[in-house]
Amino acid sequence: MQSTVDGFNYGLVTPLVAYLMACLGGALGLRCITRAMLVARSWRPGWLALGSAAIGSGIWTMHFIAMMGFTIEGTPIHYDRTMTFASLVVAIVMVGTGVFIVGYRGASGTALFTGGTVTGLGIASMHYLGMAGMSLDGRLEYNTVTVAASVAIAMAAASAALWAAGQVRGFLWSVGASLVMGLAVTGMHYTGMAALDVHVHGTADPVTGESAAALLGPMMVGPLALLVLAGIVVISDPLIVMAGSTAPPAEHKPGIPAHSPVQRSRLRARGPVEHRSRTPQRR
Repeated sequence: MQSTVDGFNYGLVTPLVAYLMACLGGALGLRCITRAMLVARSWRPGWLALGSAAIGSGIWTMHFIAMMGFTIEGTPIHYDRTMTFASLVVAIVMVGTGVFIVGYRGASGTALFTGGTVTGLGIASMHYLGMAGMSLDGRLEYNTVTVAASVAIAMAAASAALWAAGQVRGFLWSVGASLVMGLAVTGMHYTGMAALDVHVHGTADPVTGESAAALLGPMMVGPLALLVLAGIVVISDPLIVMAGSTAPPAEHKPGIPAHSPVQRSRLRARGPVEHRSRTPQRR
């Protein structure tokens, strides 16, 4: 029989906390990506990796905080530990792939489209892989059109976030972008949940897996600790907070004098240098 699905068992508490976690992960991740645009290429992978982990952890934490308020009438919900952990790995890896594409190719054109698509698919894959890890006395069915809409929302949100990170503007710019990103990612989650129909079997078979309180609570310690670490790094590096008009540092190569962007522009303005002969001219 078809059962009643309730995604707001605790009212607006779980949606609000989930939204704040998505915003936090997005804000920290975007600042790390912005910082990566301002350093030499040798330091860039570390900042991009930290930003990817922050965004992926924030999205994963958002999803399962929202799932704390998810109930199905007539059956308890348990979660498979392996599938739940795999959804976290998928989120970080696929978000990282998209972030590295934009971090090295730029936040425009084909690179932005590719990076946003991969990141959005990572967000959607995390969501539906986490849903596949649910164990209950019933069968899950999804509306194809609504699922497609949720994936499109994830891709649009990811593309907008990566574009904002590539603008290399001030801290308030990234805060505003993270608020929009959090709203879009949370909206994607609840759009995906709206696509769900549950048919309960009504049997006495025991449900395998672990309850949300027993599994999700301890598993959130790792992602939350990573977000705290990213927050400490962001706060302790003033360039991340003040970044906006700072130009990327010039990379020094052996035997080649380094010029700042201002010096290069002056050299271009002067035009070609006239080579004069050292031999004295006859009068």
